[in-house]
Amino acid sequence: MVKIASYGTWASPITAQRAAAAAGGPDWVDLYGADVWWTESRPSEGGRIALMRLPAGGQAYEVLDTRWSARNRLHEYGSRSWVVLHERVVFTNWADQRVYQASWEAGGEPEPITPQPQREHGWRYGDLQAGPDGAVWCVRETVTGDRPTDIRRDLVALADGQVRVLGASHHFLSGPKISPDGRHAAWLGWDHPEMPWDAARLCVAPVLADGTFGEHRVVAGGPSEAVCQFEWEDSAALLVLTDPSGWWNLYRVGIDGRSRNLAPCELELGGPLWRMGARFFTPLGSGRFAVVHSGGQLAILDERSATVTDVDTDLTAWRADLVAADGVLYGAAGSASLPMAVMSLDLSRGEVRAYTPQQAPFDPVLLPEPQARTVAGVPAYVYPPCNPDYAAPSGEKPPYVVYVHGGPTHKYTPTLNLDFAYLTSRGIGVVAVNYGGSTGYGRAFRESLREQWGVVDVDDCAAVGLALAAENVADGSRLAVMGGSAGGWTSAASITSTSVYACATIMYPILDLAGWTALGGEVHDMESRYVEGLVGAWPAQRERYAERSPINNVHRLAGPVLLLQGLEDEICPPEQADRFVALLAGKGIPYAYLTFEGEQHGFRKAENQRTVLEAQLSFYGQVFGFIPPGVPVLELQS
Repeated sequence: MVKIASYGTWASPITAQRAAAAAGGPDWVDLYGADVWWTESRPSEGGRIALMRLPAGGQAYEVLDTRWSARNRLHEYGSRSWVVLHERVVFTNWADQRVYQASWEAGGEPEPITPQPQREHGWRYGDLQAGPDGAVWCVRETVTGDRPTDIRRDLVALADGQVRVLGASHHFLSGPKISPDGRHAAWLGWDHPEMPWDAARLCVAPVLADGTFGEHRVVAGGPSEAVCQFEWEDSAALLVLTDPSGWWNLYRVGIDGRSRNLAPCELELGGPLWRMGARFFTPLGSGRFAVVHSGGQLAILDERSATVTDVDTDLTAWRADLVAADGVLYGAAGSASLPMAVMSLDLSRGEVRAYTPQQAPFDPVLLPEPQARTVAGVPAYVYPPCNPDYAAPSGEKPPYVVYVHGGPTHKYTPTLNLDFAYLTSRGIGVVAVNYGGSTGYGRAFRESLREQWGVVDVDDCAAVGLALAAENVADGSRLAVMGGSAGGWTSAASITSTSVYACATIMYPILDLAGWTALGGEVHDMESRYVEGLVGAWPAQRERYAERSPINNVHRLAGPVLLLQGLEDEICPPEQADRFVALLAGKGIPYAYLTFEGEQHGFRKAENQRTVLEAQLSFYGQVFGFIPPGVPVLELQS
């Protein structure tokens, strides 16, 4: 029998503990011979990244024991962290950022192949690639000073216990890949103030007799063109995802620079390079390629017909780690109701196989089905309250949380989201907004945020929330805004510049634009000049920076705030949240500030994920006027 109860008070089996326990999942899927390899996030083990191998015809096992976490700090967001060579695997270890090698048989003791730096994490390695003669090619970051921007990068080879510099072209680099004939190397590079989705260049250089790289040539990419993936097709040509047309399409590019678009289309077949090593496409043979477009949809590109055709399966979200062999595609995939799992898809037979568990962790009737909509002209996914055991009193409208994705050069893709289900199964709706500046909609849409950060994103999110209220989908007096990183910025900017929201959840945010510049010293190297494109030239636009920064607008807070911050965050350091909270004291606005030791940018540990979910629910209950059952009461200060 359906129970009548106010939104927010519904009981749900999707507890914070169970939601956190079901978090994590696979990443960086690859093949070596007939074996499938991947990494796996383990929230229950402190967020450790495990390295897994599935031998052909055997059982999957963990290659490294619990002392090891296959993760690195390249550009602070990390990169492909391992590569398999003959009978050994080479990987980066999170704790010391050194590179190790080990037998690929379980129980082998790893040994370091890079030296111990004089300062902690003084050398960092990432985007590991197989080089010639058993060497590993990768990017090495060298810390040259005490500021977070004091970083130098080189392309290096790891072989015979030595680290050898091969060359460098730009301040930021991807791992180099060798041509089939061994005569050339190719890599991506870009410089400040550009970001990789603005102007990443594809560089090709000869491999000299001593193994180092000669003078490079840029064969694709430029001031308004960004390469996001390349693969050698043969020794004279590369397959390249780039966007001279304003859309990431697949090109064949010769080492002489001549290029051809294999299937011109107004689709994004690539994405932003927050992490080096993404594979948005993989060759299938005979002029066919598997591609991921618009953030997750799998498709087949056929250069003979110049077409891109979606693949119809229950797996609606594929990660950018595609790899194929003998007509079978492998990768991490899921949907709005199926968790991400390592999957294979036989493209000729249509057979799908899961190599890791993909059963929904909760009854599917409790999982909200996202409604893809354009709300007030803005792309969004609406998640209404969803619990078959409950209904709200007649005439009552649900509270809604407007979710702001990070980046901001990113997008929200509808995958199984237990954080959302935790709220919707209790009667709180969620709408995820792909505001102007999001990826997946072409360069023009992405660049609509240029110098408009804190304006376009704030306006688009507010427009979506107000439109849902006008449709009577949401209670306009019970709207919240929530996000992390750049989403935390928009949440903070929204609650301090509009009256749309009753409260805000602000996670590991940017709050002070002046501090988040290279001169301000509170931003890591990769993004130290990002705000110049998002806000304007610094310091010429100093007044604009000050005007938009939430830390300068605390007096304009429209409602209570919940701040959540990792204390080891190198991307959005806790100093900004600390200063914001200090300004809140005594202002009469209720707030809570929770910090988490051992957490970086985001929350990887299961116990912290649980705390975050329960804190949010209690916070919304206190602001919106309901008592959520079964969660600790979050203490608010004022």
